[in-house]
Amino acid sequence: MTFHRLLFAIDHSAVYRIALYFCGTYPLLMALVWVLLSVFFWLRQERAEIAWPSESWPFVSILVPAYAEEKFEPSLRALRELDYPNYEVIVINDGSPDRTSEVVRQWTGRGTIRLLDKRTNEGKALALNDALPLCRGEILLILDADVIVEPGILRRLVPHFLSARVGAVAGNPRVANRRTLLQKLQAVEFAAIMSLERRAQRVWGRVMTVSGAVAAFRRSAILDVGGFSPDMATEDIDITWRLQMRFWDVRYEPQAVAWMEAPATLRQLWKQRRRWARGLAQVLRRHYHVPFRWKLRRLWPVWYESVASILWAYTMVGITLYWVVSRASGYVPYGASPIPNFWGMTIATACMVQLFVGALMDAPYDKGVLRSLPEAVYYPLVYWALMCLITTIYTLDGFLRRQARVETWKIQRGTS
Repeated sequence: MTFHRLLFAIDHSAVYRIALYFCGTYPLLMALVWVLLSVFFWLRQERAEIAWPSESWPFVSILVPAYAEEKFEPSLRALRELDYPNYEVIVINDGSPDRTSEVVRQWTGRGTIRLLDKRTNEGKALALNDALPLCRGEILLILDADVIVEPGILRRLVPHFLSARVGAVAGNPRVANRRTLLQKLQAVEFAAIMSLERRAQRVWGRVMTVSGAVAAFRRSAILDVGGFSPDMATEDIDITWRLQMRFWDVRYEPQAVAWMEAPATLRQLWKQRRRWARGLAQVLRRHYHVPFRWKLRRLWPVWYESVASILWAYTMVGITLYWVVSRASGYVPYGASPIPNFWGMTIATACMVQLFVGALMDAPYDKGVLRSLPEAVYYPLVYWALMCLITTIYTLDGFLRRQARVETWKIQRGTS
């Protein structure tokens, strides 16, 4: 058959063989890199606690942009109970259609909490920019409204700013709601993928992104790069890159723990990860020149790894589709089976090792993460494939889209 001849030619082409090799070796190589570098960070930096040199702690402004968050009193209560002497909380109501502003007003008479009540919903980036002139502190802690912080979080983050080069410090967001399989997989993901990668990236000197849910910033550093970008789907990735391109240091503090709500349904997760995929693509498009500038060479590993991860997702989906089409036509393709085999099980094993190491490192801060490991077997089998699919669909959209729509970054409550 003519179609089978075409498939046979593809099977024996150099491009196809390179794609197979890349698809099989990339996750093994990166799992090894992440694990080794994160262990190095854990041994050399994580256990070395930074102490503030005096009892006079600097004043900190905590910014909480909120949209449709009328039930976030637990978050406000946690902020009132922080173990820190000098701070203020500014809640930015971003044109919420519910009772968010009324709820916050009930707390504003207690000395610490202030309200910036915007009547128009303009998105998180503009909400933060509008609050910057109101801050009394040079150090800012920016939180999502659904986040409940640990009492000692500021004492973990603030000492990093003793170094004049530090522009931002990423906190360690943990998943609080873990009733569904999807939420348990996200709990493992935040420990074994995101937290592990931030540890590893700190070793080579540049971080792909701080967490938009919990991160501390130097206000002068934010102003130095022109504030948050309202035209980007992910303002956290964008400002992390712009800070580092201006040679500000971005760090990670795993002991700065905050608890957040993870999407409980596939639809919510899809919406969240769609925004992440678009946002990373927009950042790569805007900063395409990074690998061509010697002064930005410390960003090269982050840039190339981001591009490689996107290419791997496209390769994985493409090879899987090729296998489906081939088998449907009665042709058995060379080495493209998505059904677990020796090589597939090797990749899955490497993934599980990475998940275990990451969960083990975060276990001191999240006692329940190890209990979610039994469900982690579904991560390389199902969850990984879902993330690849989202990446392939929405990355191209991010590369082509010139301006992001206003995103409310809202997770439905009451689903945990």
